[in-house]
Amino acid sequence: MEPPDARAGARGAPRLLVFALLLGAHPGAKAEVRLSVPPLVEVMRGEPVTLDCTPLGAHDHFVLEWFLADRSGVRHRLASAELHGTELQDKVHDSRGRSPPYQLDSRGRLVLAEAQVGDERDYVCLVRAGAAGTAEATARLNVFAKPEATEVSPNRGTLSVMEDFAQEIATCNSRNGNPAPQITWYRNGQRLEVPMEVNSEGYMTSRTVREASGLLSLTSTLYLRLHKADRDASFHCSVHYRLPTGRHGRLDSPSFRLTLHYPTEHVQFWSGSPSTTAGWVREGDSVQLFCRGDGSPNPEYTFFRLQDKQEDVLKTNLEGNLTLEGVQRSQSGTYGCRVEDYDAAEDAELSKTLELHVAYLDPLELSTGEELSLPLGNSTTVNCSVRGLPTPALRWTKDSVPLGDNPTLSLRSITFDSAGTYTCEASMPTVPILSRTRSFKLLVQGPPELRAEETQPKAEGSWREGDEVRLICYARGYPEPKVSWSQLGGSLAEPAPGGQGWVSSSLTLKVTSALSRDGISCEASNPYGNDRHVFHFGTVAPQTSQAGVAVMAVAVSVGVLLFVVAAFYCMRRKGQPGCCRRGEKGSPPPGEPELSHSGSERPEQTGLLVGSASGGARHGSRGFGDEC
Repeated sequence: MEPPDARAGARGAPRLLVFALLLGAHPGAKAEVRLSVPPLVEVMRGEPVTLDCTPLGAHDHFVLEWFLADRSGVRHRLASAELHGTELQDKVHDSRGRSPPYQLDSRGRLVLAEAQVGDERDYVCLVRAGAAGTAEATARLNVFAKPEATEVSPNRGTLSVMEDFAQEIATCNSRNGNPAPQITWYRNGQRLEVPMEVNSEGYMTSRTVREASGLLSLTSTLYLRLHKADRDASFHCSVHYRLPTGRHGRLDSPSFRLTLHYPTEHVQFWSGSPSTTAGWVREGDSVQLFCRGDGSPNPEYTFFRLQDKQEDVLKTNLEGNLTLEGVQRSQSGTYGCRVEDYDAAEDAELSKTLELHVAYLDPLELSTGEELSLPLGNSTTVNCSVRGLPTPALRWTKDSVPLGDNPTLSLRSITFDSAGTYTCEASMPTVPILSRTRSFKLLVQGPPELRAEETQPKAEGSWREGDEVRLICYARGYPEPKVSWSQLGGSLAEPAPGGQGWVSSSLTLKVTSALSRDGISCEASNPYGNDRHVFHFGTVAPQTSQAGVAVMAVAVSVGVLLFVVAAFYCMRRKGQPGCCRRGEKGSPPPGEPELSHSGSERPEQTGLLVGSASGGARHGSRGFGDEC
């Protein structure tokens, strides 16, 4: 049963604590009931909510009721609880179709399991405490929902900057948020302050839709009058939404650009091929010409060449590119580009020209062939000529050594040192990548020129027999000379280090006393003559120290051998009478034969001759007593 004031409007409440006081029915009553109810509760959608309603003070009995106040101010009883002593009995009367339904906890607080946008209402708590009176308080529930990602739909058409009214730029959408968000527009990161009223410079429209879920979706469309400066502009929109406890959030859309139509005001025309600062290109290269107008969309480009003040059309396209393959010197001249834009202003300069300079350099020509043979001591001149544009510079070099910057090379009283390779080089300072060269070889005819590399003895003083020596002869001339030696064993002539036409040959031998007398010679010869050099060694010392040592060693060996033989003989004769006794003569002991020798026999031979048992000595009658 609803109370008498069920249709009364929701009363205002303090921000943190509401105290309600109703006096008793009769005048002068002192009893009162106070309630503790939060005036504002803020939660995110889907979170659980508990609405508190606590009677202050001690009460043995009271009845607590929860009402839902709709937008028209009508109250609907949701649940109630009655306190008897210490026991609280609760009951849910009407959940108003809510799922999950309302609940009361053990303290009589109203519980919403999952906050929904439809729960965003005023909830009234009414307490009757008998003689203490009746009190009520209202709690406001706000449910917040973060919107989905921001979507933007730009105008994909071509927008003309020549229109004098605002055109649709894009539409921004924010879906399923609560409460309704706000949409702002940005250009190049700067916020656009556009009104909601329609005008020719710019405005925006907005529309809010409540979805079946109770959430809100917002759509905003931007209109602007465009200018050429907007061709590179970046646009986006931002959604600003609220959160509990006064917080805020922001969701930005992806940025986008517009396709604009604007007339051409300026034209650029240039060559994109490799060239010098002076604008020259090499003959035979491919040349690319580029033409660009600043209009949009791309206009049509016409390329032409001016000949006798007449336009010779070469190509027409939308890309603005022209390639000249393998340009020739005859293609030098004036080239132009014209932009065909009929929306351009009458005073706009839509045509540009440039000069194409084709550099060329023909092969060089010399007044002599690839080889030039001249006798020793002669003089000559060689001319180098060339055709090219721009005018080439000529210079001569010999074996990469500069000789002069002149087309004529003068050679006076040539020597063998004058022989070598001469090169004429043509180059263009304004076109460094273009150059040519041509060479000839100078051969100097004449008898050989000979040079020997003298060799010094290893020890101070003079050479000794047996020393090894390597002799080298250098020769040059034309035709190339042959080198020969007075002894066999010389190496074949080969180019010498350092060049300049020298060849070398070497001979390795041992020094002998004969060399001291005759020496060794090398000779270089060709059809024009010969040249000879003799290597002398002076006094050659014999190897005396080594010969004396050998002779002394032989003498010592022979002396030792004779001593050993004599000692051995004496040992064999020991114990025989008369042996090794000088001056004793007489008969031999009994039983021994008598020995004698002739005066012509040497004592050594006589002393070693022994007779037989039955005969005497064969030679002479001298005694043996002085022999040992």
